[in-house]
Amino acid sequence: MKQERFVAMHAAEWEQLEAWLRQAELKAGPAMRSPQALDFPEAYRRLCHHLSLALARGYSREVTERLQRAVDRGHRLLYRPPAPRWQRAAVFLIAGFPRLVRQEWRCMVLAALLLYVPAIVTFVLVLLKPDFAHTVFSGMQLAQFEQMYDPSNDHIGRTNGTDLAMFGFYIMHNVGTAFRTFGSGVIVGIGAVYVLALNGVILGTLAGHLAHIGYGAPFWRFVVAHAAFELTAIVIAGGAGLRLGLTLLAPGRQARGQAMVRAGWIGAQLALGAFAMLVVAAFIEAFWSSVASFPDLLKYGSAALLWIFVGYWLLRGGREADDAT
Repeated sequence: MKQERFVAMHAAEWEQLEAWLRQAELKAGPAMRSPQALDFPEAYRRLCHHLSLALARGYSREVTERLQRAVDRGHRLLYRPPAPRWQRAAVFLIAGFPRLVRQEWRCMVLAALLLYVPAIVTFVLVLLKPDFAHTVFSGMQLAQFEQMYDPSNDHIGRTNGTDLAMFGFYIMHNVGTAFRTFGSGVIVGIGAVYVLALNGVILGTLAGHLAHIGYGAPFWRFVVAHAAFELTAIVIAGGAGLRLGLTLLAPGRQARGQAMVRAGWIGAQLALGAFAMLVVAAFIEAFWSSVASFPDLLKYGSAALLWIFVGYWLLRGGREADDAT
C-alpha cells in the first residue's frame, strides 16, 4: 500500500489518539475518566501495528517518527507505575470527595434539613418553654453541661482531661456518630432519618438550655469553629446513609443488588471523607475550641474562615476536572 493512502486511511485516528495523549499528560484524572480511556489499550495496539507496517514498508521518516513518538508516549502512559497511596488519598480528599458530595447533592440537602430543622425548632422551643429541656436530658446531664460551659472555666466544653486525651475521645465519639448515621441508612433510610433528627434535637435543646441560663456565649465560642467540619461531616454521612436507603427502595433500572453495590461503594467513599473531616474537627475541638482565653474576634474570625474554607472546598474541589470532562 502506498504511503499516501496509508496515511489518509489512519490520520484521523492518529490525531484523535494524539489529542487524548496530550490531555492525559496534562490532566491524567479527567482523561482517565473519559470514555476514550476504555478504548486506549486497543487503540495503542493498533498504533503499534501501524508503526511496524510503516517500518516494514519503508515509509518516510516523517511518518515513522510521528508514529514512534506516539507509541513512546502511549507506552509511558500505559505502563507507568501507580501513584503512591498517600498521593491517591490526597487527590481523593482534594477533588474526588467534593465531586461525590456534589453528585449526591439531593441526599445532602435532605440530610441537612433533617439535622438543622429539628435543631432550630427545639432551640426556639426551649427558649419559649425551658422545661422542655428536661424531656430530652436528665437533670444530672443538664447539670454536667452547665459545668462544662460555665463562663468561669479555663477550658470550655469539658471538665477534665488533657488536650491529647480529649482529641482521642472526640475522634471516637464523632466518628461513631457519623458511622451510625451512615450505617443506619440501610434500614430503608429510616435509621439515617432518625439519627439525623435526634442529633438535631440534642443540639438544639442543649443550645437553647444554655442560652436560657446565660451560658450561650461560651457554648457558641466552643462549637462555632469545629462545627464547620463536624456538622458538615455528619450531614455527609447522613446523606450517604439516605442514598443507601433510597436505592434499596427505588433501585431504578438496575437490579436491586447491583444498585446497592454501587450505592454502597459511593457511600463508603463519602463515609471515608467524612471520617477525615471528623479527625480535623476533633483536632480543632481539642486544641482550639476549648481555650477560653482567646478573644471573641479571634474565635469567631477563625470560625468564619473555616466555614468559608469548607464551603469552597466542597463546592469547588475537583471542579476543573468536571469542566474538562
